[in-house]
Amino acid sequence: MDDEKLLAGRLNDLSKRAQQRDSYAYSDFLNLSEQSLLNSMRFETDVAMWGGFKSAERRIACFKGRDCIYKEVPPVVCICVHPVSPKYADELTHRDFLGSLVGLGIRREVIGDIIVSENRAYVFCLDSISDFIISELKKVRHTDVVCAIIEEPPESAVTYPDISRIVISSERLDAIVSAVYKISRSDSQKLFGIGKVFINGSVKECFTDSPKSGDIVSVRGIGRFIYEGVASETKKGRLSALVRVFK
Repeated sequence: MDDEKLLAGRLNDLSKRAQQRDSYAYSDFLNLSEQSLLNSMRFETDVAMWGGFKSAERRIACFKGRDCIYKEVPPVVCICVHPVSPKYADELTHRDFLGSLVGLGIRREVIGDIIVSENRAYVFCLDSISDFIISELKKVRHTDVVCAIIEEPPESAVTYPDISRIVISSERLDAIVSAVYKISRSDSQKLFGIGKVFINGSVKECFTDSPKSGDIVSVRGIGRFIYEGVASETKKGRLSALVRVFK
């Protein structure tokens, strides 16, 4: 609770700063619980969230003063981290890249999502830390790496997952989570009770609700998927629904 109060205070301060200066103000990257807190608050300014790409999980809050007339690009950049000699590189994982960054003394709050594709990482971070990462990150595990800012990752690295089908008895959230992750209905319901399920960045406690098509459902510690709606009804009266499950 104390952490929530501190965060709420910081977010309110950013909103007031943006309003007083008729400008923009930005938070660090927020995790799902922090985004949920932000979504529950009211501010004097407009606020949006951005993580560097459309389906990013970790995002910064962007506050804009109501009388601000210019448009500003949020201070999020993408750094490509790749082996110097791909042929002799270790097989690197998200955990390897994140561990190496944290090992440099970098706060997790200034790093957003890390996408790993074809043994290289696309690290979204605050612009203020980008030069330090480029100059200091030289090795991931036993592999020498090189870093460079790029405009955006290749399309193949950030494309949405393919559509898959699940069979559900209804569009209740507990039924959908149960079918996507192949767990029991009761285990699915428990996840809602302990604040593990988020819809578009806001915590969801009511498992009897139904998601809308296009909603991003995040289950902390398990994964994320996009719900695309019901496609058809089976002969037994059950529903065939479409989802895109992030690996």
